[in-house]
Amino acid sequence: MLQALLEEFASRDGTDYGERELSLEQKVGSLRGLLHRGELLIVYDVDSEHWDLVPTEQARMLLD
Repeated sequence: MLQALLEEFASRDGTDYGERELSLEQKVGSLRGLLHRGELLIVYDVDSEHWDLVPTEQARMLLD
């Protein structure tokens, strides 16, 4: 399930990965690394049933 979430996020319009284009596999690997290091979190809003990946600091502000 995590793989599907990461693939969906990586393929969203407007997701920026810098100047060079990366493959979906590279984008997913990058996101997985950020999650593993605790630099990125998955947040889910029960009311809207919407999820997103956000930097840890931003997630903390949203959750406070």
